[in-house]
Amino acid sequence: MQNLENHFIIAMPTMKDPYFSKTVTYICEHNDEGAMGLVINQPVDIKLDSLLKQIKIDVSADNLTDTPVYAGGPVGTERGFVLHRSEAENEWASSINISKELSLTTSKDILQAIGADLGPQDYLITLGYAGWSAGQLEKELQENSWLTIEADSDIIFKQPIHKRWEAATEKLGFNPWQISSDVGHA
Repeated sequence: MQNLENHFIIAMPTMKDPYFSKTVTYICEHNDEGAMGLVINQPVDIKLDSLLKQIKIDVSADNLTDTPVYAGGPVGTERGFVLHRSEAENEWASSINISKELSLTTSKDILQAIGADLGPQDYLITLGYAGWSAGQLEKELQENSWLTIEADSDIIFKQPIHKRWEAATEKLGFNPWQISSDVGHA
């Protein structure tokens, strides 16, 4: 089994599941027990300032009125996740380093820092996550539901939302519409 932690899985153009159609999912954890990831290109109808106010966090940063919140996946949609660049100077109460460059935090202290404009410079906040049980993601990969590529933080943090799926696919060296839906076995 290839470990897909710190990789993108990119929905094939033929993906039938409406939740995952044209999505890019950042895989945060992948092991024998399953996988967990965050969809990075499906914004929801709430901006970050409104979300923070709903959970009673003071907002003094002015740049949050246009900051999107994302649907990270269909599981645990009442829970928030902050994917951000790893920073040696900040330690949050509940963080895991996924790579040298990226961390995932689930504690309220990072949201308070973001609300006060003291948080990480690059971050993405999701409600919910995508989860797969043992062997489920591998089966979906064999069925050609997903393409995989090593994650690129510039796609996560710098690429416009509506271009992330195409940008991730093009890193593989082709246009997404050139992909055949036929499954072949040699």
